[in-house]
Amino acid sequence: MGLGTRLGPGVFLGEGVWVGACCVLYPRVTVYPGARIGDRVLLHAGVVVGSDGFGYVFAEGKHVKFPQLGKIIIEDDVEIGSNSTLDRGSLGTTVIGQGTKIDNLVQIAHNVRIGRHCIIVSQTGISGSVDIGDYVVMGGQVGIGDHVRIEDRVTIGGQAGVLPGKIVRSGSTIWGTPSRPMSEFKRTIARLARLDDLAEKVKGLARQMER
Repeated sequence: MGLGTRLGPGVFLGEGVWVGACCVLYPRVTVYPGARIGDRVLLHAGVVVGSDGFGYVFAEGKHVKFPQLGKIIIEDDVEIGSNSTLDRGSLGTTVIGQGTKIDNLVQIAHNVRIGRHCIIVSQTGISGSVDIGDYVVMGGQVGIGDHVRIEDRVTIGGQAGVLPGKIVRSGSTIWGTPSRPMSEFKRTIARLARLDDLAEKVKGLARQMER
């Protein structure tokens, strides 16, 4: 454990964990064996680092647990909010890049790679094997499907849903479920807002035709 690091009450560090200098781990943080945490990292109360990913294989009529043998690395200057959970890799490594800030109640699955200086707001869920670039911003309650690639400087609006396997190009701003460019989503919402008026007009025309 590095110089100047402070551990709150009830913190658990598993076998082989490395924690860098000037970190603060608040009460009840749990760090599973083998995790590596850089310098100046803040883990708020109840954070879980390095738990098993949600991986199963269906065989012989039942779900069989796929071994979760990978690692997790949290780089320097990361802050993670209360009760967020970060799974280690199944066979590879989960990485949280330098300077990234994660809000409360965020779930990050196995083999996810998050770049530098990202912002991830509360109640966001990121599925397995997602690759996120640098300077990405995600609003609250965003859902990211598995094997998505999000390039640098993307902004994702709150409650957006990014479907599995999608590539979100650098500099994009997207919103909605399924997610789409912000301008397209706004046009869709505006049209939906006029549906009641359109329905009344159609009913009126139908009544005129019946006379």
